[in-house]
Order: sequence, then structure tokens, then C-alpha cells
Amino acid sequence: KVFVAPGNAGTAIEAKCENVAIDLLALEQLADFAEKNVSLTIVGPEVPLVAGVVDLFRARGLDCFGPTAGAAQLEGSKAFTKDFLARHKIPTADYQNFTEIEPALAYLQKVGAPIVIKADGLAAGKGVIVAMTLTEAEDAVRDMLAGNAFGEAGSRVVIEEFLDGEEASFIVMVDGKN
Repeated sequence: KVFVAPGNAGTAIEAKCENVAIDLLALEQLADFAEKNVSLTIVGPEVPLVAGVVDLFRARGLDCFGPTAGAAQLEGSKAFTKDFLARHKIPTADYQNFTEIEPALAYLQKVGAPIVIKADGLAAGKGVIVAMTLTEAEDAVRDMLAGNAFGEAGSRVVIEEFLDGEEASFIVMVDGKN
């Protein structure tokens, strides 16, 4: 049997699935449920990963597949990721991080468009604006930093060089050695 928390209408109709009405951020409650019912937990959503669900499960001796909260920062904060890449000399688009509007707008004037504006935090896949004009870029910065367009996720933005081409995402599994 596969338990899905909190589940959805699609998982509800699967014969081998059972939805469990536990909020994704009720980490202790999730661990209590897993302790009694689950041999392996596989975490999909970013929010509980960033909140430390894997750390908690492992601390309680539960088998849990997913990155620790520290590793999940790579998904949870675009600014952290860009700084990590730069620190380790991993090629990435040129960028700057901002928490205030005026310096961000001045940077936009300097670099021009097209440009990419990213809400720093988790924004359910909606926090990236590819601005083809300077006006679009300025509006995106204002919406995120002053307009609260993405809540706390947009309280810091990453302004990044526009790179033309196909985007590729990878999920990589490691055992700590390989």
C-alpha cells in the first residue's frame, strides 16, 4: 500500500494508494504516522524538504528518501544556490541578489534586457519572470520586492543574465560516496 500525504483527487482513485489527511508541514505528525505504517518514505514536495522532514525522520530512525534541509536549500533559495555555484566555481549565468528596489532598478539599468527576475524562495514554480524589456523587468522587481507578489519568497530577488536555449533539470541520487 502507498500512503500519500495529504493526497489529492488523483491519488484517491488509485487502488493501491490511500490519502492521509496530514498537512505537509506537520512534520512530527507525519513522522508519527510513518513510524506506525510506513517502511520507506519518499518526499516529493520542496516545502517539507526545506522544513527538514528528512532530518526529522532520520533522527527518529525512519527510512526516508530525500535531501536534508541543508541540501534542500539549493531548491529553497535561488540566492543561496547562485552564491553556492559562484563559491565553488560552477558555471552559471551572471547574477546579483537584491532585497531593496532602488539598487535592483539601478542594476537593471546597467545590464538591460532581456533579463531574468527570480523570487528567491519557493513560489510553487511561479517565481521566475523572463523579462524581454526593461519595463517588464522593472515591473517584476517592484511586484516582488514591494508588491508582495510572491509573499516571503519574493522578499529577496535574484536578477540573472538571460541565457537563450533549452532548460534542463536533473534529479541526482547519491549515497554520500558516489
